[in-house]
Amino acid sequence: MKTLISRGSLAGVLCFVLLCSCKPTVKVEAPEKPITINMNVKIDHEIRVRLDKDIETMLDERKDIF
Repeated sequence: MKTLISRGSLAGVLCFVLLCSCKPTVKVEAPEKPITINMNVKIDHEIRVRLDKDIETMLDERKDIF
């Protein structure tokens, strides 16, 4: 029974040592070339206003509204 405990503790210690020795590394470096963003965007918009015939006649009659 004593050999099972020592083997289990030895395996635990070995796993612990292996896990502690594996350290991930992260490098943060500036790029060698500058970052370029090409934005060739064409924006077209069209606004349409449709008026009812009643409103059109009212605007024709009363030119002083606007």
